[in-house]
Amino acid sequence: MDKNQLKNICLNLKNTYEDYPFDEEWTVIRHKGSKKCFAFIFEKEGLKINLKCEPMQAAFLRRQYSCITPAYHMNKSNWVNLLLDGSLPEEEIIRLLELSY
Repeated sequence: MDKNQLKNICLNLKNTYEDYPFDEEWTVIRHKGSKKCFAFIFEKEGLKINLKCEPMQAAFLRRQYSCITPAYHMNKSNWVNLLLDGSLPEEEIIRLLELSY
């Protein structure tokens, strides 16, 4: 999965839009009404995405997958970082993205 595919999956969710509040390297996906963020897409040592996640589920996912870590520059208990290196099934990426949404 590349950055454009990931953005398209996010933008196909109802009432979402992309934003660039920091620079062009960070794509933030937001809800149109509330403007709340649910995904941060960026490249730092590979393609990554930060997603909101319930704390207990985040802890479980970090134990289950080495490519899931505490989120970069976010609350470590409520956000996870997914390194999209091909080791995480695409279905799981989409499931976590939809949960974050």
